Amino acid sequence: MNRQVFTSSTLATALGLVMAAAALPAQSQGMDMSKAPQVVKDNMMRMQANKLEKCYGINAAAKNDCAEGAHSCAGQSTQARDPKSFVLLPAGDCSKIQGGSLKAA
Repeated sequence: MNRQVFTSSTLATALGLVMAAAALPAQSQGMDMSKAPQVVKDNMMRMQANKLEKCYGINAAAKNDCAEGAHSCAGQSTQARDPKSFVLLPAGDCSKIQGGSLKAA
């Protein structure tokens, strides 16, 4: 392969990867709002079918089920133990966890 073609291809690939990596956080922040209502409906169905309750303030960062006000939904919490984000737990378990609350702060 011609050295100049190889160098040009390598440079173009590197630039493409950098641009693609920069676009990923922007896409995740843009949030596809058309899917959010379905996620909420799915969570409500899971809650009823499995006798689950919302437990606020016990999530790990980016490991929440949904939110009320802070962000649109699942996996978007930026801090652990966010009082506005919840995790779905079996009914009665939230009160057994330190910092757990059935209501958003």
